[in-house]
Amino acid sequence: MPNQTTNANHDPIPEVPAVLPAGLPAGLPAGLPAGLAAGLPAETLAEPMTIRQMCAAFQVTPRTLRFYESKELISPVRDGARRLYGRRDRARLTLILRGKRFGFSLEEIRQLLGLYAMGDGQRTQLARTHELALIHLARMEAQRAELDDAITQLRSQIAWGAAELARRSGGSVAA
Repeated sequence: MPNQTTNANHDPIPEVPAVLPAGLPAGLPAGLPAGLAAGLPAETLAEPMTIRQMCAAFQVTPRTLRFYESKELISPVRDGARRLYGRRDRARLTLILRGKRFGFSLEEIRQLLGLYAMGDGQRTQLARTHELALIHLARMEAQRAELDDAITQLRSQIAWGAAELARRSGGSVAA
């Protein structure tokens, strides 16, 4: 019998197909990255994925996955030099990428992921996520207001510059 790969609990891990079938069944969970949603049927989501499959599914580089692993945000099962990513790793990576997109620091993401196993049905995790999300939303809206103001000022300066160039050259300059 060939050596079978096992996880930390010594449970056997099924082989990952070399080529993932295309097609997306209805009802795939919302919030999955476009690459994952576009290429994986629901039954494949239960199987471990290789680093190459994870990179394709989540549109990240192997370096990104190894970085998150080094920061202990994901923890793939090792089969020699091969990394196998399970459902937990995929869920965590989805949350990591979403958190980064929304401006959460890796430390904030780590803390939120750590609240998952509090035993309260994720109430603590959801409450803290909600609290941090409100803070980040306020910060993003303030940044947008500053950016809108800067755009308005720049447009004004461009219009002034165009008018001044036209005045000095006796012609018109596009604003």
